[in-house]
Amino acid sequence: MADVRLQASGRRPLTFGIALVMTAIAFEALAVTTALPVVVKDLGGLRLYGWAFSGFMLANLVGITLTGPVADRIGPLRPALGGLALFAGGLGVSGAAPTMLVVVVGRVVAGLGAGTLVSVAYVVIGLGYPEARRARMFAILSSAWVLPSLFGPLIAGTVAQHFGWRWVFFGLMPLMVLDACLIVPPLRSLRPAAPGDGAPHTPIPFADATRLAAGAGLVLGGIGARSALGAAVAVAGFFVAQRPFARLVPAGTLRARGTLPTAIALRGLTAFAFFTFDAFLPLTLTTLRHQSPTHAALTLTAGGVSWAAGSWVQERRGARWGRRRTAVTGVLLLMAGMAVASLIFVRSAPVLLAPLGWLLSGLGMGLCYPTTSLTVLAEAPEGRVGSASSALQLCDVLGVAIGTGLGGAAVAVAASSHWGTRHGLEVADLLSFLVGGLALVTARRLPASAAGRPAAATAPVA
Repeated sequence: MADVRLQASGRRPLTFGIALVMTAIAFEALAVTTALPVVVKDLGGLRLYGWAFSGFMLANLVGITLTGPVADRIGPLRPALGGLALFAGGLGVSGAAPTMLVVVVGRVVAGLGAGTLVSVAYVVIGLGYPEARRARMFAILSSAWVLPSLFGPLIAGTVAQHFGWRWVFFGLMPLMVLDACLIVPPLRSLRPAAPGDGAPHTPIPFADATRLAAGAGLVLGGIGARSALGAAVAVAGFFVAQRPFARLVPAGTLRARGTLPTAIALRGLTAFAFFTFDAFLPLTLTTLRHQSPTHAALTLTAGGVSWAAGSWVQERRGARWGRRRTAVTGVLLLMAGMAVASLIFVRSAPVLLAPLGWLLSGLGMGLCYPTTSLTVLAEAPEGRVGSASSALQLCDVLGVAIGTGLGGAAVAVAASSHWGTRHGLEVADLLSFLVGGLALVTARRLPASAAGRPAAATAPVA
C-alpha cells in the first residue's frame, strides 16, 4: 500500500492549523462561560442558561460520533471544511441572536462543528503523521489550551464590557477562514486507507448517534430535575443510550478487555474523575473558604498549565517508560492531586493546597491523556482510525457529562436539604476518587509497551 502520509513540509501548516483550531475551540468554551451572564442580562431567558452548555455538549457528541466513520470513507478534508463552517456559523448565529433561544441554537450548531473538528484532528494525526511524531502532536494540542486558560476569560470579559457580548462570538469567526487556508492544501493529498482483510467500512451511525444524544439529554435533564420524576427520566435515558453506546465503542470497552477497549475505557474514567473535581473546586474555594473568583480561576489555570507540561514529559519519556507505567503514573498523580486539593475542606488547612494539588492532577492528566490517544491510534484496525478515534472522544465527552451531572445533582440535593452545600461538595469529590480508583485498575491492564505490530497495522496508511 502506498504511503500517503504527509511530508514534513506539508505537515508544518497543517500542524499550525490543527493547533489554531483547538485554540479557537478552547477560547470559545472559556469565553462563552464568561460572557453568558451578560447575554442573559441583555436578552433574558435565564431558564435556558443551562441549555447553552448542554446543547453544545450533546451536539458535540453527535459530531464526534459521525465524523470518524465518515472520515474513514472519504478522508478528512470535507469533514474538516464542514466542521469549520458549522463552528463559524454557530458563532455567527449566537452573536446575532435576538433571543436566548437563538443563542442556544447557535451553541448547538457550534457544538456540532467543534465535535467534528476534534474528531478530524485525531484522524489527521493518525493518517498524516508517523507514529514517532504523534506524541508531539498531542503535546501541541494540550498546549493549545494554555493561552486560552490564561487569557480567555479576561479577554472575553473586556470585550463584553467595552464592545458588547456579541463580539465575543463574532471575534473568533475570522480564525476559521485562516484555518481553512492552512489545512486545505495538505489535506487534499491525504486519503483514507481501505479496511484491512477486505472488511467493509464501518456504517455511518446516524441512528445510534441520535439515540445516544437523546439518551444523554434525558439523563442530564433527569439529573437536573432533582425529583422522583427526574430520576425516572434519567433511568429511561440510560436505557435509551445504553445500546447505541455499546455499538459505537469496541467490544470489551465496558469490561476493559483488550488493549484498544482498555485505552478507550481509561479515557472515559479519567475524564469523569478530573473534570468532576475540576467543576466543583472553584465552588468549594468561593463558598467554603471565601476566596475570590480570581483565586479560584487561577487554581484551574495551574491545572491547565501543568497538563500541557505533562504532555511534553510524555512526549519525551513515554516511549521509554511504556504505556502501562506512563498511564499508571498519570492516574496516581491525578489521585494524589485530588487528595491534596481536598484538604481545603479542613478549615485550618492553607488554601494554597488547592493550586498545589491541581498542579499535580494536571500533570497526571498530561501523562495519561496522550497515552490513551497514542494507544488508540496505534491499535486501531486498518482503515478504522476514524471510528476508533470517535469512540475515544465519545467516552471522553460522556465521562465529563455524567460526572459533572452527578456531582451537580449531589450539590443541589445537599444544598436544598439539611445537609448543606459542604456535604454535597464532599460527595462530588468522593465520586471523583472512586472513579479515579477504577481508572487506576484499568490503567494497569494496558500492555507494558507497544506490542510491536506490523507497520501497516500501527500506521494504517503506511
